[in-house]
This record gives sequence, structure tokens and C-alpha cells, in this order.
Amino acid sequence: MPHVIVKLWPGKSEQQKTELAEAISREVMQKLGYGEASVSVGFEEISASDWREKVYRPDIRGRWESLYKKPGYQM
Repeated sequence: MPHVIVKLWPGKSEQQKTELAEAISREVMQKLGYGEASVSVGFEEISASDWREKVYRPDIRGRWESLYKKPGYQM
């Protein structure tokens, strides 16, 4: 715990995904105080044609109040 799932379009290299997973893990450990053994990161590749139905509607529009970084908004 925690487990982070990154949903993205296909096409990123294994190196890019590995580096992003490492960066996310480091930040989670540093910011939340978890040890390395407690953090996991997964990737789900979703095609652009399926994005609206499989990601936007259920995970973004359907959970707007729980998003700390909303699409199209600056942090």
C-alpha cells in the first residue's frame, strides 16, 4: 500500500515506463513516508478510441471531486 495505476495510450517504451514508475515510487515514499516494499506501480495501456469510455467517464468525470490534478487545469 499504496498502489498507483497509470493509464496511458500505448506507445511508450519500457524504459520510459520503468523510469516513470521509479519516479512515482520515490515521490510516494518521500511525500507519504512509505518504504520501498510498500509501494507498487502498474501501467494500463488504453487505446485512444477507448479512452473516453474506459478512463474519462469512470475515472475522471465520475470521480471529479477526488481528483487532485484535473485535466486541463494548472497545478
